[in-house]
Order: sequence, then structure tokens, then C-alpha cells
Amino acid sequence: MTTFRISEAAALLGVSPDTVRRWVDGGRLAASRDEHGHRIVPAADLAAFVRDTARRGGGAQSAEDGVRFSSARNRMRGIVTDVRRDGVMAQVEIQAGPFRVVSLMSREAADELGLEIGVVAEAVVKSTNVVVELTE
Repeated sequence: MTTFRISEAAALLGVSPDTVRRWVDGGRLAASRDEHGHRIVPAADLAAFVRDTARRGGGAQSAEDGVRFSSARNRMRGIVTDVRRDGVMAQVEIQAGPFRVVSLMSREAADELGLEIGVVAEAVVKSTNVVVELTE
């Protein structure tokens, strides 16, 4: 039977290991201990939990669980380093590790998200066109 350690389950769900531990401690997610005493979650139970959470929460995120469901797989957590707003649009820069990500969005969206310099945010990239350049 396939199992996941708490950290692996957390990475798959896009939440912190502490969140998964709380779900286990609260009886919402089944887990046992391996021979080293580490908590492990059976893959079938994790899949059922995700299915049930998606049905309950629907949409892109379940506020109760903090689990996101999205087809976008390229996620980069970083800090907002610049926000430029005009009447209609906003340009938001995020530094995610060595990567600088720039997003153009409506001013309304930037305002609703509370994007300001110093805020931790996640850049989610989904594209049908990616340019790859060779470096020397």
C-alpha cells in the first residue's frame, strides 16, 4: 500500500505540514505510524480526503481547509517587491527565490488581494506558450 509522510501529503495539498498534522489530530484524516514513529497517511485515504474536500468546498479553494484546487502547477512563493497602480491596471513584481515575476492585473484585483510591498504572495503560472533561451 502506498503511503505519504506528513510533509509529502502537505506538499501534494499545498498546505503546511502543521495543517496536515492538525487534520490528523482532529480525526479528519487517517494516519498511522511507521517503524520509525513517523506519521504516514495511506494514499487511498489522502485521495478520499481530497475528493471530499473538493466536493464540500468546491471552487478554487476551500476556506475551511486551506486547500487549493487548480490545474496550474507552476507556483512560486515570494515577496511583493513593487506594486504600480494606475486608474485601471496594476503591475505587481514578486521576488521568488532567484526569480523576478511580473504580473499585470486589474487594479481592482490587486486592491482586493491587498497587494503591497512586503506582502508574501504566490505567483501561479499557467501558460500555453513558454519561451526557452539558451545561455552561454
